[in-house]
Amino acid sequence: MMEEYIKKADILIEALPYIKTFRHKVVVVKFGGSMIMDQQLRRGVLQDIVFLSSVGIRPVLVHGGGPIINQRIKALREQPQFVEGLRVTDKKEILVIVRTLSDLNKQLVKEIKELGGGASGLDETCKILRVKKHHLAKTIGCVGEVTSVNSLPIVRLLRKEFIPVIAPIGVARGHRNYYNINADQASAHIAASLSAEKLMLLTNVKGIREDIDKEESLISTLGVGQVEKLIESKAIQSGMIPKVRAAILALQSKVKKTHIIDGRLKHSLLLEVFTDKGIGTEIVKK
Repeated sequence: MMEEYIKKADILIEALPYIKTFRHKVVVVKFGGSMIMDQQLRRGVLQDIVFLSSVGIRPVLVHGGGPIINQRIKALREQPQFVEGLRVTDKKEILVIVRTLSDLNKQLVKEIKELGGGASGLDETCKILRVKKHHLAKTIGCVGEVTSVNSLPIVRLLRKEFIPVIAPIGVARGHRNYYNINADQASAHIAASLSAEKLMLLTNVKGIREDIDKEESLISTLGVGQVEKLIESKAIQSGMIPKVRAAILALQSKVKKTHIIDGRLKHSLLLEVFTDKGIGTEIVKK
């Protein structure tokens, strides 16, 4: 029994240099997809985020809600459609998306508080994401491209040691209309606006593979210059395309590191932050 306690103490000591390195640094986490519907997985991710906050790191959670949105849109007798990983959104569907993400935002804040963390939600009413119509607007409808981030509400929460929980809904300047924003892209812009230390995109695969059908072909480190070739070869496709482009966008700003990691793996965030090897795929400038 004593040996088990000593092993636990050793783990804490091993994590100490990383805690010192990342203390007071901003880490942006994007969480969504099918994982967000799994209560056990969701609780595990939120526990990791609360732990990061408790040791002085400043996590920011940007959440999607695609599968829940799909369910509600199907209830309208409409089939969700996607172009290049982006959701086709008409005027009726944007209202469903706003309501769904607002409800989910409140639920995530509630669950973080239940785990002992301090959190506050930033939904569409906070106008965090300023947008313009997406360049594919004629095809995909009420979808926006981020032009700027109103980071002041986020910074205020971080200064109070609260975890900001952000729903990816955009507002165009001078308009009251809401626009759907891909959560990966939203997280990249938010990370850039905060000069974040890390952007971590949680997904339901182990990372990017050179051969999409072979797990052993996982790419641990991927240079920006390799991305388009992998898209052309279909090694990167559908929903992974917005993720890698989000990672590149963040790197081109002041974000130091970007990671695509398997959110299904228990304590994946802690493994990425507090170990040398890390997990998943790290995307780097060179």
